[in-house]
Amino acid sequence: MKKILVIGGAGYVGSKLVPTLLENNYLVTVFDLLIYGNNLPSKNKNLKVVSSDVRNISKLKESLKNQDAVVHLACISNDPSFELNPKLGQEINFNCFEPLVLAYKELGIKHFIYASSSSIYGVKDIPDVTEEASLEPLTDYSKYKVQCEEILLSKTNANFIGSVIRPATVCGYSTRQRLDLVVNILTNFAYHKNKIKIFGGSQLRPNIHISDMVDSYICLLKSDIGKVSNQIFNVGFENHSVETLAKMVKNNINNNVEIEYFKSDDNRSYHINSNKISEKLGFTPRKNINEAIKDLIEAFDKKLLINTFDDEEYFNIKKMQSINLK
Repeated sequence: MKKILVIGGAGYVGSKLVPTLLENNYLVTVFDLLIYGNNLPSKNKNLKVVSSDVRNISKLKESLKNQDAVVHLACISNDPSFELNPKLGQEINFNCFEPLVLAYKELGIKHFIYASSSSIYGVKDIPDVTEEASLEPLTDYSKYKVQCEEILLSKTNANFIGSVIRPATVCGYSTRQRLDLVVNILTNFAYHKNKIKIFGGSQLRPNIHISDMVDSYICLLKSDIGKVSNQIFNVGFENHSVETLAKMVKNNINNNVEIEYFKSDDNRSYHINSNKISEKLGFTPRKNINEAIKDLIEAFDKKLLINTFDDEEYFNIKKMQSINLK
């Protein structure tokens, strides 16, 4: 059985990825500070959870021993959370990254998969934003993603393979839920308030169902090394305007949901083309945004998610403000 280390494995995507890895007969170690709790499977002999800070390189080295691959998800995610404490964001998202990569390489990790971001392209007028498009990050969060990509791909060799995924915004239900992402925000408001507020509306936003996001990591782990070595893959197959996303939510809940429009000074549009991962690795998404909305509605119906406007566990910036991590 292959051994996989998932750094940040208790987060929004990680909490969905780890059970899927276990179902695919991987031995999984999760390295996570667990500031949002531990929603991972309990009593699974093939899962080990290490609660620690990614900046603790010596502790991380202990977890790295005898691993075959690493999926690196850990970061201070999204711009508002990063900007809350830029020094902390730089330490976690950038400063510790090169020492980590060198540790992976030293300990004989064969394959390193880094979760970057599609936001690094910035605003583009071209119809297809492929992996070859110029990188124009607009925030420090995105700039550090670019620099980490460069660090990883500069350290690889025949025995240490690096792959980069540039995800769209993820949507849908997870046991470690986020309700501060566009589709999830719209669905929460429509379901509980019967009202959606959108600012602007014409801005494009790429999104991906969380199950497809997870499947893309599994795809890279299972693919022939030659096909993923030093490769970068966009992952996001639906580029819709914010207004279209709001209407999709409304159609899935009921037609009585009111959509309020407000002017916005921020009309930046983002979109990506993900043909490469389909053509090179044969990856095909199984889900779509409508299904992500339905999954959230089901979670609300079943009371799996409660107190959805005030519980800080669902909102990264609220949680970061609360714990005051240094």
